[in-house]
Amino acid sequence: MWIAPPGPSLLQCLPPVHPVPTVIEILNCLKQHGQRLDSELAKETGVPVAKVRQRLAELAATGAIITCNLTRFEHGKRVDGLLYRMSGWVPPPAPGRKAKPPG
Repeated sequence: MWIAPPGPSLLQCLPPVHPVPTVIEILNCLKQHGQRLDSELAKETGVPVAKVRQRLAELAATGAIITCNLTRFEHGKRVDGLLYRMSGWVPPPAPGRKAKPPG
């Protein structure tokens, strides 16, 4: 019979592991919010942007989501990111006056 040595267990000695977001978590987030930046998805799931991008690339390869390159300027600083949304989802029209159709 094996007896564990005194002290912390092996699991307590290992570094903490960030949970990898499942494809279902990401799809649910996109369904709830419509479209999200990769950084927003990473913040909501609590994992690094690189891991989120990896999962999103897998989803984009299947055609479940659409990827767009996006450049924003926040406080005069250029911020490049990737925008994701569900395939077939159309963003709501922008607020304000609409152009009159010709005719």
